[in-house]
Amino acid sequence: MEEELMGERSPTRVVPGYIDSKDDQLRRLRRIEGQVRGLQKMVESDTYCIDILTQVSAATKALEAVALGLLDDHLRHCISLAADGTTAGLDRQIDEASAAIARLVRS
Repeated sequence: MEEELMGERSPTRVVPGYIDSKDDQLRRLRRIEGQVRGLQKMVESDTYCIDILTQVSAATKALEAVALGLLDDHLRHCISLAADGTTAGLDRQIDEASAAIARLVRS
């Protein structure tokens, strides 16, 4: 019950929608991790502010691309599975996806 309140799912109960693209997502996240490390080095070496901001923007866009990919996988996988179940299950998945979209838009 507590897991459901926190919006988390037990890995034994639900297969993530990104399971087929997991390697691609991990590759993208590792690339972003490298970008962030590069940003740290830029700050340490007193790089010009605008150059750092340009790289921050690139890292931000890369994270947004990961988020949109995960959202697309969620919509295609989790919501389509819920559509085969009850209306309440489908409504819950749509609410969850809508909340995720709202978080992305606000960020």
